[in-house]
Amino acid sequence: MLTIPIFQVDAFTDKLFGGNPAAVCPLIEWLPAPLMQKIAAENNLAETAFFIRQGNDFELRWFTPESEVDLCGHATLATAHVLFKQLNYASNTIHFHTLKAGTLTVSKDNDLYTLNFPSRPPHAGEVPAGLIEALGGLEPNEILRSRDYFIVYENEDMVKSLKPDFSKLKQIDSLGFVVTAPGLNSDFVSRFFAPAVGIDEDPVTGSAHCNLIPYWASKLGKDKLHAFQVSARKGELWCELQGERVLMSGRAVTYLQGEIFVNM
Repeated sequence: MLTIPIFQVDAFTDKLFGGNPAAVCPLIEWLPAPLMQKIAAENNLAETAFFIRQGNDFELRWFTPESEVDLCGHATLATAHVLFKQLNYASNTIHFHTLKAGTLTVSKDNDLYTLNFPSRPPHAGEVPAGLIEALGGLEPNEILRSRDYFIVYENEDMVKSLKPDFSKLKQIDSLGFVVTAPGLNSDFVSRFFAPAVGIDEDPVTGSAHCNLIPYWASKLGKDKLHAFQVSARKGELWCELQGERVLMSGRAVTYLQGEIFVNM
């Protein structure tokens, strides 16, 4: 019988039941990927993060209920929160080594965590047939592409009012869909849909802000930005563009701590 610690953390919020929940599983050594995938499916959260220690640093991987992904912000923040708050990591900065996103760092200043991630500016690309219809029919100002499709609307109310047809979105070849607009009480707002990997709507999406930060920094002519992800659970981020990197700061709250029992 294998016993695996598990934590659940609400990320990018200072209030329980807000932000984006992620599971975090510390490991002594890597488990087979199919087993980690089964654990993520059983957790049935947008992301489950697994990490192992590597000297003073850590290796980190993320799984949705359906697949492993190349980058995840909120589960990285949640993992750092577990290391700092539950596992008493002594330094104020953690270095995470990942399979496809390189080295990611998270630093702590009191209860605020800052993620240092790659900048991924969206660019012009072919618009797939049926995308606007799948998002509910509202005509956007602009459609771009990075890892995900990046759709810009006129105002915050339009983003909030979107009612996507997730079965139609799932038929479009893309991990996810970022929708965004200028904010009423922030520099910009966003939502994120990823039905192809089992997440109809992600409450708060760090990886999407790798696109959002360089886009809005260019549009608004400033490098420091304040953002809300306007999902039902809501999330708040303080952002900064630093050349080819982006900084995302937010808070986190621990919801549960327990153990998983697996027959090997």
